[in-house]
Amino acid sequence: MWSRLRLAAISLSLIMIAGCSDPKIDTSSMPASVVSVEKVRDSLPSYKRDEFDRGLIIIATATFDGIDILNPQRMNAAEIAESANAQMHGLTGDQVIHRADQILRERRSREREQAIRTLTRLEEKQADAARDKQQLDRFTIDQARFYIGASPYGAPEPVIDLEVTNGTDQAISELLLRGVVTSAGRSVPWVDESFYYVVPGGIEPDETMKWSLAPNRFGPWGDAQIPSSAELMVTLEGLRGVDDKALWNAPELSESEAVRLERLREEYAGVTLSNRE
Repeated sequence: MWSRLRLAAISLSLIMIAGCSDPKIDTSSMPASVVSVEKVRDSLPSYKRDEFDRGLIIIATATFDGIDILNPQRMNAAEIAESANAQMHGLTGDQVIHRADQILRERRSREREQAIRTLTRLEEKQADAARDKQQLDRFTIDQARFYIGASPYGAPEPVIDLEVTNGTDQAISELLLRGVVTSAGRSVPWVDESFYYVVPGGIEPDETMKWSLAPNRFGPWGDAQIPSSAELMVTLEGLRGVDDKALWNAPELSESEAVRLERLREEYAGVTLSNRE
């Protein structure tokens, strides 16, 4: 029994001595760094050396912005030594591998948290835009007609006849509209312009109004070549309330934001809003 215990104690001591004798990285000087990195690498089994190389690069570049530590490139000993910091000093080969793995796990965790925050923000922005669009859609353009009339002085004058209904629950003082004038056989519109109209006295909820507007006859609206058969399409782009503040103007996602949102939804399909915090 005593022999077995003694043998176990001796074996443990040998293991501790062997562990203590593992070469370590010394960053006290450039020459020491270069020599110690290569010495530690050579002490490892061949199957660990690539992992060690990758670990060194991850540790050395972890604090540098603009470097992708998830896809590091091979660096020579001098480059590694130059980038080394206190985090490397005194580490054995296995410790380098372990610390690099820890850095990667922490980085991936931060990236996941950031991605989820971005996903939530984009979904909220999309929902806000959809809600505001529903509100704007309640203000309708019932009729729109464009023609060239005559001014009181007999000169040709463009006219926009509009009939609108305010189906919202807010009084409206100003409209932002877009008018497009097209005709058959012509691929390019005669007119494609946005314009404001300030409603005298405003338009109350559930109220319908008709107007005859006079756009600038010296601009595209006054083009004498526009045929009488041309058609006008007017769309609502924005509204202002009686306090002159824009109503329901949450912006839609940009093309790049929409693509990013779709990618994040695919990647985090199993993560619901309730457990994203």
